[in-house]
Amino acid sequence: MVNFLRRLFGGGGGGPASRYLTYYVRPKRCNEVVVVRVDSFNDLSELDEGGYFVRKIARGERCPFPAELHITFDKNRRQTEVTVENGEQATEEDYEAWAAAKGDDI
Repeated sequence: MVNFLRRLFGGGGGGPASRYLTYYVRPKRCNEVVVVRVDSFNDLSELDEGGYFVRKIARGERCPFPAELHITFDKNRRQTEVTVENGEQATEEDYEAWAAAKGDDI
């Protein structure tokens, strides 16, 4: 019974860690790096030709310009393509550097 509840609610067994994907986006004309989290079980929409896609809007706290993140996945929910409109994809290191610099401003 305990194992059933863990699987159901995501406790252990690689469930939640593999369920969520994290992307970093820098909107155009902004220094801010926005963290975008994708739930591979709930956020994906099916494509007519097979596979999945997700579209997320990334808007920073102090940046008035939103970026649009587009991700496509194959039928096994493996990422196949990532594009960003009105911005660029950043890295976790870019986010950490931005967060550290932001801390100095406060």
